[in-house]
Amino acid sequence: MTYIIALDGPSGSGKSTLADLLSKRLNIEYLNTGSMYRAVTRRFLELNIKENENDKIREELDNIRMDINKGRIFLNGRDLTDMLRDEEVTANVSWVSANKDVREKLVDLQRNIAKDTSFILDGRDIGTVVFPDARYKFYVTASPRVRAKRRFDQNELAQSLDEIEQAIIKRDEYDSNREIAPLKKADDAILIDNSDLNIEETIDLIMKKMEL
Repeated sequence: MTYIIALDGPSGSGKSTLADLLSKRLNIEYLNTGSMYRAVTRRFLELNIKENENDKIREELDNIRMDINKGRIFLNGRDLTDMLRDEEVTANVSWVSANKDVREKLVDLQRNIAKDTSFILDGRDIGTVVFPDARYKFYVTASPRVRAKRRFDQNELAQSLDEIEQAIIKRDEYDSNREIAPLKKADDAILIDNSDLNIEETIDLIMKKMEL
């Protein structure tokens, strides 16, 4: 029997790392939905498509073909995986992922990819919108300071710890209050606060909650 694990939570909560390691431990597939939105963001930036240019957004979405192969993201046959974590993409991904047409396109794609196989998906609306009937739902979070420290230690961004923390707080507010598929915990999701837990401890806790 196939099943879906929905792993939602804010930026910097460790969702992607957790989902990747859990998929290996459980021997199931992993779909990083955040990277899908980042890939679309990278494409829009390259084409200079702005937030309110909805006609251009819809036109480009009609031209987009996305493939996932061994965890790498290919957009129209081009591997964008190593171009998704720069500051420009990070600064723009919130408005892209809040766009109704973008979400409809990628949610359909996510459902199609995961329809016949056991999958773990991480994002912000997996348990509320993409797979509301997922067998397992978790909402993973941590304090903004802890999440900022994790990003700072990864050396992904040329910003100070305080700057990263403020950006995370701002994004939390934006994502939680957007009209389309806001960031929120599903009513039946299990809350996991890993502010004081490392990755292995968090995985062990999730596995325990799944009774595996």
